[in-house]
Amino acid sequence: MRWLLSPHARGKLARRGIPLPVVLEVVTQPEQIVPERDTLRAYHSRIMWDDGRAFLLRVIVDDTIQPAVVVAAYRTSKVEKYWREDEDLL
Repeated sequence: MRWLLSPHARGKLARRGIPLPVVLEVVTQPEQIVPERDTLRAYHSRIMWDDGRAFLLRVIVDDTIQPAVVVAAYRTSKVEKYWREDEDLL
């Protein structure tokens, strides 16, 4: 599947210090995908950051269009808030 990075997402990645290769890894091999609002879905992966701490990287994607568009991405330490244990998420 092809992906585009929205200008908004590109700016947020730069500001938040999230490397593009990490985002691409999450969108191509997410640990889970959860529905968000409207046509958006959050692609999740737990990532060990450079400082040795584990974070959840949430990449918000509209994959109902082709190519799919990454609209935002951010890391959070609140893994339990966003992580879903449902088995049929992907």
